[in-house]
Amino acid sequence: MREILFDTETTGFDPMKGDRVIEIGCVEMVGKVLTGEHYHVYINPERDVPESAVKVHGLTTEFLSDKPVIAEVIDGFIDFVGSDSVLVAHNADFDMRFINWELENLGKPIIPQERFLDTLAIARNKFPGSPNSLDALCKRFGIENGHRTLHGALLDSEILADVYIELTGGRQAGFDLAVNAGPANSARQKKERAYRTFDVPENEKAAHEDFIKKLENPIWLT
Repeated sequence: MREILFDTETTGFDPMKGDRVIEIGCVEMVGKVLTGEHYHVYINPERDVPESAVKVHGLTTEFLSDKPVIAEVIDGFIDFVGSDSVLVAHNADFDMRFINWELENLGKPIIPQERFLDTLAIARNKFPGSPNSLDALCKRFGIENGHRTLHGALLDSEILADVYIELTGGRQAGFDLAVNAGPANSARQKKERAYRTFDVPENEKAAHEDFIKKLENPIWLT
């Protein structure tokens, strides 16, 4: 089964009040194994990004000013997610509302609700009364996320892939594409698992480096 782990970053909380999508990140999983295929884009929201939102994801109005608008990239997103893949997100209702608002605003068919799977709902069902943020679940499952200093759509999608596997039964032999990944060393592998890597186009690398230069004293460089 093909599943798409995805996340969005936005200018705020409500598309009906003028908030817009400014970043989309997706990673492909087939049979609970990441394939390395991904979709990632920054988007010019054609409006300002409030400082409160910048503190969450670091994406400023200036950084996004030369990025493509949603109409120029939405077809790429539609092509990547396809017509029947399951779309997995943490607090999926939030991302679904924004994605479907953008689609509807452009006169394109919205994505049916039944295609979305919410890992937050799964976590709340499994661990009622416990913290179930992405960071809290990483801590619970021993998933390394120390490189997550700000929210980022692609990074959060990669982390969510590990969380999702643990929420839906845990890793079995071969899920890491590692040799001898049996139950005896599964705990060690959770701690030592290498970060996922993807071939990133040069223009995306340049955009990321430009973004980093515009941040004021990013914590990971201190």
